[in-house]
Amino acid sequence: MQLTLEGISKKVGPQTWLYNMDIAPRSGAVTVLLGATQAGKTTLMRVMAGLDAPTSGSVKVDGVDVVGVPVRQRNVSMVYQQFINYPSLKVRDNIASPLKLRGEQNIEKRVRELAEKLHIEMFLDRYPAELSGGQQQRVALARALAKGAPLMLLDEPLVNLDYKLREELRDELTALFAAGNSTVIYATTEPGEALLLGGYTAVMDAGELLQYGPTSEVFHAPKSLRVARAFSDPPMNLIEASRTGAGLQLANGPQLRLALPARPSPALTVGMRASALHTESMEGDVALQGKVELAEISGTDTFVHFETALGELVAQLTGVHHFDLGESVTFYFNPAHIYVFDAEGLLLLAPVRGKGR
Repeated sequence: MQLTLEGISKKVGPQTWLYNMDIAPRSGAVTVLLGATQAGKTTLMRVMAGLDAPTSGSVKVDGVDVVGVPVRQRNVSMVYQQFINYPSLKVRDNIASPLKLRGEQNIEKRVRELAEKLHIEMFLDRYPAELSGGQQQRVALARALAKGAPLMLLDEPLVNLDYKLREELRDELTALFAAGNSTVIYATTEPGEALLLGGYTAVMDAGELLQYGPTSEVFHAPKSLRVARAFSDPPMNLIEASRTGAGLQLANGPQLRLALPARPSPALTVGMRASALHTESMEGDVALQGKVELAEISGTDTFVHFETALGELVAQLTGVHHFDLGESVTFYFNPAHIYVFDAEGLLLLAPVRGKGR
């Protein structure tokens, strides 16, 4: 099934919720809608599903415009943050309901397989009201997967789960998506989730579609500062700079020798991912001295916020590291690993792929 949106916009009263956009998610693949809260992700998914009509534009399925076709006449499965289950049916019957409608064989086996993958097999004989919110969300997700619809819309389906379970289910979902034939649209606010799911990513911000393409390409070559901000967690370090004959000059910092494109733009912004900063110097590295303002451990990484002459920066170090507040530190980065944006915020230079540490 090929879903194609052409010239889509959505206005509610005087407010514009979606600005004119075109997108044709890759058929049979996962497309992640990535953006902060109120970026327009849910609104776009509701237009895709037929729950809302666009103010302008067309929604085509295999070349046929389906705007105005009721959602019940479309073969779509959906899971939202606010889970929806049949309260009068036990968990096993909730999951089995789309399989029974299709008259499938081996329904019990399929139900148990999905329940095991989503860690709810022990709840099959309970009613939804007897489960926690996270457990009910997994029941709704299992039912959507059981439906096997050609278009599957998942709006932050793991947001109500604890960190460890989210990590486990992401791996399971990636395998389940790969084994199916559905076109999957998956909304999230987390850049890390987009990277783990792979496939394709559409970056959204304030109702605008900023960039769409293979996830790795969008991550490594964000076409603008807005995309880079949306696709960086922790936020990308941004430093004011100016062009020089040999490259650029960091504001209150060193000169960097870089071969910049000839596009005229005396004012520049340097972007540096937190993971590009490290504590050991290697050939070609530039040193940044500062004082620690905050050091926090998250999962298996340590995030160090430190004040420098360039402003406050964040370094992401693999492993657990101890830093004292106010401690003098020196971090290093390689100029080959930075991004450069012009005065309009458009990408001027990105690191060469394969050259990372």
